[in-house]
Amino acid sequence: VAEINVGDDLQAQIDEIEALSSIYGDDWCVIDEASRIFCIKISDNQEHPKWTLCLQVVLPPEYPTAAPPMIYLFCSAPWLRGPERMELSNSLEELYAENLGESILYLWVERIREFLVEKSHSADSDGLPLTKTTEEVDDDLEDEFIREYNLLKLSSEQNSVQIFIFIVSVASTTFKNEELPPIKHGEPVTDRRSTFQAHLAPVVTLKQVKMVLSKLHENKKIGNATHNIYAYRIYCEDKQTFIQDCEDDGETAAGGRLLHLLQILDVRNVMVVVSRWYGGILLGPDRFKHINNCARNILVDENYTESGDDSAKAGGKSKKQRNKKGR
Repeated sequence: VAEINVGDDLQAQIDEIEALSSIYGDDWCVIDEASRIFCIKISDNQEHPKWTLCLQVVLPPEYPTAAPPMIYLFCSAPWLRGPERMELSNSLEELYAENLGESILYLWVERIREFLVEKSHSADSDGLPLTKTTEEVDDDLEDEFIREYNLLKLSSEQNSVQIFIFIVSVASTTFKNEELPPIKHGEPVTDRRSTFQAHLAPVVTLKQVKMVLSKLHENKKIGNATHNIYAYRIYCEDKQTFIQDCEDDGETAAGGRLLHLLQILDVRNVMVVVSRWYGGILLGPDRFKHINNCARNILVDENYTESGDDSAKAGGKSKKQRNKKGR
């Protein structure tokens, strides 16, 4: 029976992909057909788009009967953060729950398009600029980040899931009784009246990520920080892939850099939030240094990575330890 279900799911996926390709034309493309990875560009307006998302879709073998698709978001949408991201995530979860066992991609794509249209109309009525930040972004630094991202993309062809930022997996709604993970706080660092402080929590589900964020924002000082930048990585043992995401919270490119740090350190099942209280003096590139240093220090203090003679423990086991275990 299981083999028949798998075959039915595969045929349903083939039918759905053919339909989407026909509907969206050049906006739909195949990244890796064997791994069931596809990409689609979604805009609020076909002729003069103001807001555009480039999404990567990964279809698990159990989709659509028993598992949702996974959607990944390019780093090129730093404006999608905080309440807006949560709103979109919840909307997609509701759509999936209302259509369990059915093909959902078309409904998701059109819901995202509606979200972009609503955002465009809201920006027009408020007279707001399309991007906002409390600190000037150094053009050369931004170009460097884009080059780093492109190199990361090219070097990750064998595991393309990890070059995209996870936005939502509705499978997380199956977890109902998670407890709030313990949250650790790092030592604050102050430079030219700007203060940075890292917070860390072990996480294994997306619900726990939301719980940690909610708990941190209950603290008025943290909630009133100019930026609360975060990144997390959750390891899926059965699929041997990572669910990962990042948030700039107005500090352009900071979330992507923080996630890149977690990837380089090869940590897993952990979330790091770095709060910044802006002191009125622009720090330029030094702000990224402080954000990443605070994050790295708390990861070392909590034994998620190696420092000197300390080996990684708990969720952040090192490559060296895993290799020994494999032997």
